[in-house]
Amino acid sequence: MQIPHFPEANHPLVKSLFHHSDQELLNLFQRYPDDGRYFTVIFCRYSPIVYTLIRHSARSPVQADYLFALTWRHIYYQLGGLDLNNPKIAQEALTLQNWLINITAISINEIELPPTEAIHYSLTATSPPLWCYVELALDQLSPLLRLIVLMAQTFHWSETRIAAYLQAEGENISPTEVASFLQEGYRILEDKLPADIRAIYLGEDFAES
Repeated sequence: MQIPHFPEANHPLVKSLFHHSDQELLNLFQRYPDDGRYFTVIFCRYSPIVYTLIRHSARSPVQADYLFALTWRHIYYQLGGLDLNNPKIAQEALTLQNWLINITAISINEIELPPTEAIHYSLTATSPPLWCYVELALDQLSPLLRLIVLMAQTFHWSETRIAAYLQAEGENISPTEVASFLQEGYRILEDKLPADIRAIYLGEDFAES
């Protein structure tokens, strides 16, 4: 089994945080929710363990990659309220690694995966941290913009096909207008992504605020 390599691990913003302990990274993630680098470092540190556990349980590589991404999305939403020293979580001190292994086991046992042919996610195209922050940005789009962007990016529909679908749903939109909406959606999405995530994954310059 080959564990995926994630190029973001070599980005200077990520490498500069490798010396931090798990608890320090968790504190930084919770203290600065508008920054994406702390979650990305946690991902880079523990993705081999999580992927290994998932790959051994999934029926196909495509399902494994999708479950891996879903697990990290779940981890992202749980990390914000995680207190490793909370006695309600464990009788003795819980490490971040053990907590991640527990979350991964829950994902393996509880998430029902669709058939391989129904999965449109590509691990090589979108790393889980980027996927998490893009989803957060998508949530800030209007329903129509979000739908148009998803049809273009997830199903790779043309402007003409998207317009035809929307017209069938009662929206009087031309292919030209769809193209305009797409450009607007992409602009807003990029604007809503954290600056450090744009630097790590999109190659933009980053200036510490």
